[in-house]
Amino acid sequence: MPTLKQLRQRFYSILILWVCLCIPLSAEAEIFKYRGSNGGIHFTDKPMKGNYRLLWRSGKNRARNSNYSLERMRKNKAEVTPLIENIAKELHLHPGLLHAVVRVESAYNPKAISRKGAQGLMQLMPATANRYGVNDSYDPKQNLQGGAQYLRDLLKLFEFDIKLALAAYNAGENAVFKYGKKIPPYPETQNYVKKVLNEFERNRLAMLN
Repeated sequence: MPTLKQLRQRFYSILILWVCLCIPLSAEAEIFKYRGSNGGIHFTDKPMKGNYRLLWRSGKNRARNSNYSLERMRKNKAEVTPLIENIAKELHLHPGLLHAVVRVESAYNPKAISRKGAQGLMQLMPATANRYGVNDSYDPKQNLQGGAQYLRDLLKLFEFDIKLALAAYNAGENAVFKYGKKIPPYPETQNYVKKVLNEFERNRLAMLN
């Protein structure tokens, strides 16, 4: 006789299958599993604050992500490394920091685009791209130049506090000011800062060897 846990797992599997069948095949969609404060399990098509995880993705994003391999990422990294080094030198930034931002933002995919519309290697929003004279966000050189200039300006704005500059790069400078020049209490932004800093430290140590 099935246990209660097995019955729950079957129920969730059936529910997910039913939701998937109700979504048109041409649509881009995601399904998240979310545990509420009362311990109940909910399913939603948008990520929520708290304990959630992605269960399923359909559509163009799924196909695009599945076609982007580790081998492709390494090749792209090798291709853009000279650009990163030149731009970092020009703007007096550590190349390891630019590599870290690019790695976390796009995994070196110059054609990357987020659900919010951020584009290219450093995931520039259209308004930011326009602000820094980037006409084509999918052009690696233009994207890196604009993103690096934006990051440099954020470092100056926050008195070279790298954590605050990265938080502003992710959530916007107004969000950092809103919370008294502290990293906003957004899980995405806090995780972003940690990821970039960890990647930066790896790059910095690797360059010393």
